Amino acid sequence: MSQPPNQPPQGGFGAPQDPRQSGFGAPQPPQTPPPPQGAPQTPPPPQGPPQTPPPPQGPPQTPPPPQGPPQTPPPPQGPPPGAPQPGYGYPQQPPAQPGPYASGPYAQPQQQPGPYGHPQQPGPYGQQPAPGYGYPPQPQYPGAPGTPPGGSRNPFKGKPALAIGAAVAALLVIGGTVYAVTSRGDDKDDKPVAQQSDNPKGSESPSDSGGGSEGGDDPENLNAGRQAGESKVLWYQSAPDAPKSGADAPGMWITDKTAVKAAYKQLSAYNVGDGKATWDPIAFPEKICAVTPQKSDSEKIVVAYMSGAGDRAKCNQLQQVDLNTGEKGWKGSVANGELFDSTLDVELSITGKTLLVGRSQSGTAYDIDSGEKLWDKKRFGDKCFPDAFAGGDKLIAVASCDASGSNEHDAVQELDPATGKVKWTLDFDKGWRVARVFSLDPLVIYSTNEDKKAGNISAFTAGGKTRSQVGFNIDIGAECGWAILQRDLQGCSGVVADADTLYMPTKATASANEIVAIDLANGKEKWRVKSPADETMLPIKVEDGKLIAYVQPSYDAGGQIVSIPISGSNHEPTKVLQNPASVADIENGFFSKAYDWADGRFYLSSTRLSGQDEAKEKLILAFGK
Repeated sequence: MSQPPNQPPQGGFGAPQDPRQSGFGAPQPPQTPPPPQGAPQTPPPPQGPPQTPPPPQGPPQTPPPPQGPPQTPPPPQGPPPGAPQPGYGYPQQPPAQPGPYASGPYAQPQQQPGPYGHPQQPGPYGQQPAPGYGYPPQPQYPGAPGTPPGGSRNPFKGKPALAIGAAVAALLVIGGTVYAVTSRGDDKDDKPVAQQSDNPKGSESPSDSGGGSEGGDDPENLNAGRQAGESKVLWYQSAPDAPKSGADAPGMWITDKTAVKAAYKQLSAYNVGDGKATWDPIAFPEKICAVTPQKSDSEKIVVAYMSGAGDRAKCNQLQQVDLNTGEKGWKGSVANGELFDSTLDVELSITGKTLLVGRSQSGTAYDIDSGEKLWDKKRFGDKCFPDAFAGGDKLIAVASCDASGSNEHDAVQELDPATGKVKWTLDFDKGWRVARVFSLDPLVIYSTNEDKKAGNISAFTAGGKTRSQVGFNIDIGAECGWAILQRDLQGCSGVVADADTLYMPTKATASANEIVAIDLANGKEKWRVKSPADETMLPIKVEDGKLIAYVQPSYDAGGQIVSIPISGSNHEPTKVLQNPASVADIENGFFSKAYDWADGRFYLSSTRLSGQDEAKEKLILAFGK
């Protein structure tokens, strides 16, 4: 890999640091999570969202034999006069002799203290934010991406987000190499575990459904008092009954015809135009525990549900469903793997025609249309156990390697979805944990270092080599779910990428946040734009040369959909929809939510039900003109 340019560092993002200075990646000691109790009805003022650990400070590499324990490089007081300056935020080839820049997920172990040899002082983001309601608390990284706590009153103001990189007084450079592996795979087991469903159509409505049948009738008159220029609620549906402790309502899938939503033990579908049921709700015998975030090209999804209601139940029952017709396709069960490789919790993803079911230490691939088993992804290399997968545009596996040995580290592989063959491998340095995948194509990874209390975002080429690292200070305001039993690589919303640019929201403050466009070729800022309201603005997708973003509602105004030109010099948001103020409480009231923009309609749904029956919870709403 080429050496970085000899330019002085310009920012504080790409290199590890003490996050107390930047607010980005300082992990707090993990806590023992209690069982979820559901979302509260009247949450206290938000103290900040629970957060997920941050990404690497630099690209992976093959570490040389350690010459001594790596040290945390101290904040620079200024470069030595006349000394060549390493490029900021880029990995580099390891020096022939021990050098002063040796920190980051892909770095060589540091042999001696660098020129910036003093620890940083605590900054303003060192406090541990309060966990959200209804989920167990997770290890906290001040400023790390997280999901805001519930509340009906602007839960996003003042929440900490993640500030990435080193402060100007503490710039570090990351060294390392990347290597590719092109011929690794596991033997195929031709035994299918799937079988055709007994009932090809949706089952009768569940007895505890409680689902709304409002459709376009609007019995609650949500559009009452709608002002000129405001959009309207095209339709909405209420949630099914849920336990008092709450229930998950994962996923939301939009096709040309149908909006489909999972909630507790059922899957329901609504006509995108008027909200009327397009097929009978599908009832599952036990609660839904995982879904494929993506839909296949043939508009199929797979839902996983629990094997029973007891403490020993596993998340191992699979059901394929056609989103447009509600037909139940193949069904099957996922076996446990080897010792400690369980299906207590699984993650599902679709890449091309391949469904990947991830266990705690392995994965199994199936044909999404037939349910035929394709291949297994098992232990590889230096005691590497794949414990997380990300699917969609590409299929990525993340493994923990040599967990109890001296070479403990994470590894990332891209897999051929059809065969499971390894296309390339990245080895991260010891101490660096792959926490999130912000984008698959192009690949953008966020990793963290708990010991160094640091985080990093890096982009990679199609061949798995380091492309860039973000090289400036940024407080990231992405919304991320809780990674409890697994890493939940794709659990963040509000981050969007196209071929050359990463669009990242900054953290919410007392005033408007910003969206920053980051050049993936060099990790530098292209442009940034401020939210048009004093509320958080989150990217949704790039469409027709414009970035579509959602501006959160305020106390007395509904949310907005805006479009932002991504080229040229004018990046000011243009309002596309202004949701009615009469629905602001509902928009604000979701404990956690999913949202999408399709064919001129904005869809908003809850992903966690409180289980409180005093008033029917809204499950999904569609807004339009």
